[in-house]
Amino acid sequence: MTPYRFSERIMHAVAAVSFVYLLLTGLAFWTPALYWIATVLGGGFLTRAVHPWVGVVLAVAVTWMFVTWSGVMRITDEDRAWRRSMGHYIRNEDDRMPAVGRFNYGQKMLFWVMAGSTLALLVSGLVLWLPHYVPRSLAPLREIAILAHALAALLTIGAFIVHVYMGVAVVPGGLKAILHGGTTTDHAGARR
Repeated sequence: MTPYRFSERIMHAVAAVSFVYLLLTGLAFWTPALYWIATVLGGGFLTRAVHPWVGVVLAVAVTWMFVTWSGVMRITDEDRAWRRSMGHYIRNEDDRMPAVGRFNYGQKMLFWVMAGSTLALLVSGLVLWLPHYVPRSLAPLREIAILAHALAALLTIGAFIVHVYMGVAVVPGGLKAILHGGTTTDHAGARR
């Protein structure tokens, strides 16, 4: 397994911390039933003021990831073979999985989902954050931004849950790789 450099772990940590903050405050804004989360995080006024700025931090972290990893995240013939063998992956039959490069097909799909969704969150979030810059002739853009922001958030939340589950509960040594940069064993390239 190619170890994760310290800069990659910092990049991942910045993205993770900012995403979790945005997830929690976004859920607090989404429904009154979860507004208590905003209270725990400093109150409604503070979380409302900080949420967009943390969104900018997430966008910077994801851009950093994009610049760092986009070259190795292209889908290859090996990735297509890995996708066709996903049943073996699900059944923990690692010895039947084809070898992959640094990232497997699932990790690459997560990368592209998060990159695209973060872009949608950033653009829609800017419209919501700075509505006075949206001309009256484009007023429907605000309603579209609300829907786009919610849909992109739901997509990233689903991807995040799968990512955390796979990285911590399923992949042997996944948490160690996040914290220390790598594992001592390579599981045929399948479980990374």
